[in-house]
Amino acid sequence: MSNLANVHKCGLNEVILFLLAIIFGTGCSICSKTMMGLHGTNGTVDETGIPTTSLTSKMKAESNVDNASKEIPLWMYFFLAIPAIFDLAATALCMMGLQYLDVSIYQMLRGSGIIFVALMKQHVLKDHLHQYHWVGVFWNVVSVVIVGGTAMLASGGDGEGSNNSNTSETFWGVCLLMSGAFVQAVQFVFEEHVMTMDTPAPPLLLIGMEGLWGTILSICVMSDHGSYEDPFNTWAMFTHSKNIQVAFFIYFFAIFFYNLFAVLVTFKLSSVWHAILDNFRPITVWGTDLFIFYYINPLFGEVWTQWSYLQIFGMAVLLYGTAIYNAPNAGSLLLEGQWWAFGINLSSEYEQVKRELEQAEIDAKWEAKRQEFKVRTRSSFIESPRISIHTQALRGIGAQHN
Repeated sequence: MSNLANVHKCGLNEVILFLLAIIFGTGCSICSKTMMGLHGTNGTVDETGIPTTSLTSKMKAESNVDNASKEIPLWMYFFLAIPAIFDLAATALCMMGLQYLDVSIYQMLRGSGIIFVALMKQHVLKDHLHQYHWVGVFWNVVSVVIVGGTAMLASGGDGEGSNNSNTSETFWGVCLLMSGAFVQAVQFVFEEHVMTMDTPAPPLLLIGMEGLWGTILSICVMSDHGSYEDPFNTWAMFTHSKNIQVAFFIYFFAIFFYNLFAVLVTFKLSSVWHAILDNFRPITVWGTDLFIFYYINPLFGEVWTQWSYLQIFGMAVLLYGTAIYNAPNAGSLLLEGQWWAFGINLSSEYEQVKRELEQAEIDAKWEAKRQEFKVRTRSSFIESPRISIHTQALRGIGAQHN
């Protein structure tokens, strides 16, 4: 059985989608953390309600711009409540974990989702990955371990800009984030499945219905009951703080476009690439956080500590693993026995993949020509008015001979 389904070409359109998702995703992470440190009339924003509610609201708005040409069956609208549940749960878990961690570490730990996505893609969707895919996933695991260790080590220091109060809170934050990463991995795989079924869901309908069902669940089901969330207190702080309002609206539009481009990445590439997207975001989050701390406002940025070098090393490992997974596309790393490949040589697998890709391109061209000929033939000999008149004339001549 060929594994070609897991090899996707990254053309200019895919690269643009990927970069736009990174830009808006960075804005999401920065605004989420910023809002949790802003003050209103009644205290500091520390709830997950504003980000979660704005997430579901913006996704509901996106459903209005989906003009799918095919009729969508009624059951599909209810079926799409399932990824909404995953999305809501993952968002809530990650937002709770974010309160105990710096935003760059938060974003990096979410990169562990690629592990869960790859396993589910292999065993649930039955899309078998190549060996170099698994090598890339392995190095992503290593990067998650390095960054997780950085979070634990940094929590024991007295860094001036650290948002972590003690080791126990950091451990709790890591656990929450890992749980959220797993749930989100389930969501990614489910989204890929519903967009590739026999009756597929259009990408914009998918995220729009996720937002609609998420809003219904947030308002009608997940009431706080005075336990963790206080929406009335949150609303009071929101209405009495211009800073919170500005941060919220920036977050709203950032996550609007991030989810739009991220789902399109899943649609054009795969769910694993959606997970890889989340692994790329720490680079821009890291740089933005340092810039905010040293050049804008130290209350919201992230300070450079003695463990930051280890965090940079974790980012390098993450990029290394992603470049391996991206093979054989441009900009990827091919494992052909080089010193940085640690003796791993997968040349034969790369050659097989290239041959399959070339054959797939030939088949696609012939299929396109066949469809074009089919359409042209149908319009010329069946639907053309002139041909119809000509056919009638021939029938008349035949009738005269008879």
